[in-house]
Amino acid sequence: MAGFLLWLLLLVFCWPLALLALVLYPIVWLLLLPLRLVGITVGAVFAFLAALLMLPARVLRGHPV
Repeated sequence: MAGFLLWLLLLVFCWPLALLALVLYPIVWLLLLPLRLVGITVGAVFAFLAALLMLPARVLRGHPV
């Protein structure tokens, strides 16, 4: 909501820049999508490694899951 209000403010003060931002936003989103997917993958790998390293401690603790 705040982003939309800021865009409306930009539209009032500098409408060409606001229209340019409106056109470029989907293009920038598409360009950044692979980086977002890489970030999700790296986060998943780190979560898997943390779970793998903590597995012996969870097994030795003996509490039911």
